[in-house]
Amino acid sequence: MPSRKLTTNAAPRRTRATGRVTLADVAQAAGVSPITVSRALRGERAVAADLVERVQAAVAELGYVPDPAARALASSRSSHVAVLIPKLSNTVFVELLDALQRSLTAAGYQMLIGVTQYDAREEEAVLRSFLAHRPAGLIMTGLEHSPATAALIEGSGVPCVHVMELSAEPGSHSVGFSQREAGRAITQHLLDSGRRHVTYVAAQLDPRTLQRGEGYVAALQAAGMGERVRQVHSAEPSSMALGGQLLARVLKEAPDTDAIFFCNDDLAQGALLAALRLGVKVPERIAVAGFNNLPGSDQMVPPLTTVATPRGEIGVQAAQMLMALMRGQPVEQPHLDLGFQIVRRASA
Repeated sequence: MPSRKLTTNAAPRRTRATGRVTLADVAQAAGVSPITVSRALRGERAVAADLVERVQAAVAELGYVPDPAARALASSRSSHVAVLIPKLSNTVFVELLDALQRSLTAAGYQMLIGVTQYDAREEEAVLRSFLAHRPAGLIMTGLEHSPATAALIEGSGVPCVHVMELSAEPGSHSVGFSQREAGRAITQHLLDSGRRHVTYVAAQLDPRTLQRGEGYVAALQAAGMGERVRQVHSAEPSSMALGGQLLARVLKEAPDTDAIFFCNDDLAQGALLAALRLGVKVPERIAVAGFNNLPGSDQMVPPLTTVATPRGEIGVQAAQMLMALMRGQPVEQPHLDLGFQIVRRASA
């Protein structure tokens, strides 16, 4: 059905401060009340189809864009969800954001994305800024926050779901998996394959990276090899170039190392490329394992053994949990463990 052309000749009235077309302008052009416009734009079934058509035609002709801040002020609710992640350049968080965006947008919510750079002060500043916009909900990466950030979350009264880790705190909500158990499991795989001098190599040194290291230590201790714990740490951001450098460092400082568990796949990928250049045979001379099953890991030479983590499913389930909280609905599993998978390939 062709849309009906507006018959009014009245010029749209603009607010003096901004020049924006207002909801009242749309109501005047469509010949309906402002409350009808509001209800039509929210998709309420009580509005007659012909009135919805008139409102949509007025919106299109006037170029009206709803003001989310005004809507939140009027209803004490917002259609925005604030999502705080450490890095936009990290594939892990890009996949998480993609899943969150698809789930939240389908339900009528939009994301405010904040990047904390793995910095506690930056996280506090970003969160404080976002809370001023009165978001409907929060998605926070990890569980470790500064006292000020924790107080902001608690004092805001905004529903919050933590992702990538699992909380045991009563009243909190989280979706993720045990980073410690994943680190223990991949280390155990290396031990089960006959390796006896396993080194853990880590960069960035965020809380989840350190938890994987705790799992590595636990596996060695359980095997009676606590005296063989070897960890090489770098505070630099994780990258393929750094992985090659850290492989060379391990071979120099601990030449009897027969397996390396890298905290992230990009480090492990860089190590495999460096091993090819150096003529170090993998896995004959040294086994290499990574973490996160990043794109390209299955195409390395040899293909990389790693831990597959469910970033996409974490995003979907976190969005579902948060939407239930925002609607005041009960959550049966406030701490949802989605697990992980050891992906065995030729490198280890």
